[in-house]
Formats: sequence, structure tokens, C-alpha cells
Amino acid sequence: MQPWVHGHFRWNELLTRDIERAKSFYGQSIGWTFKPAPGPAGIYWIAKAGDAKVAGLFHLASPAFDGVAEGWMPYLAVDFVDARVHQAQLLGARLMRPIFDVPNVGRIAILREPGGAGVGWITPVKDR
Repeated sequence: MQPWVHGHFRWNELLTRDIERAKSFYGQSIGWTFKPAPGPAGIYWIAKAGDAKVAGLFHLASPAFDGVAEGWMPYLAVDFVDARVHQAQLLGARLMRPIFDVPNVGRIAILREPGGAGVGWITPVKDR
């Protein structure tokens, strides 16, 4: 993965209720392969184009995600996620869940910006 730059898109994640359907679709249509990565919410699937990690597939299996629509969630790299979220909230954004850390990945916030679009912000762990 390329070094991150503040304000640039860092990662994309497909939120889906049917992981196997998504893997089949993107595998057959785009040529992605998939590698499982264990996580606190179960298996997270890393999509790869050749050797490059290009996206993740997140399974909306928990009842906590019942109101969440399937779709793509982009993640922007930010220099200091906590401070940036505070500023975003002053500007009308809403934090969808508490800011959290993913080991070996980074500190993450899931926001709904003032227009209603969902977006993730991440301060990657290696450069934080």
C-alpha cells in the first residue's frame, strides 16, 4: 500500500450482508482475489488485485447493523483523527460510533457529514 497523505482517500470497504455473493461478483467481474483476516467482528475479507490490497469486505451480520444499507464506505486519511472529528462535529458532522482503534491498521472514525453521506476517517497506525 502506498504511503498515506492527509486528505487523500486511503481505503474502500464494501458493507454487505452476503459476503460470498460479493466475492463471487468482484472476483468474476474484476478479477479480485480474497484473503481472510480475522477481526473482532468475525472474518474481514481483503480484496487483492494481483499482490496489491485494494479494498475490504465487511459483513453486516450483527443486529447492530440492521439499519445500515449495503454499499461502499470510503476512508480518508487524516493526520489526527480525534482533532479532525471534533472540528467536523463543530461543522455539523455526526459521529456514528465512538472513535476506535484497529490494531496494526489505525485509529478510525465513522462520520455522517452534514449532507448525510457516510465517510470514514483514518489515521494509519504506522505513521501516527
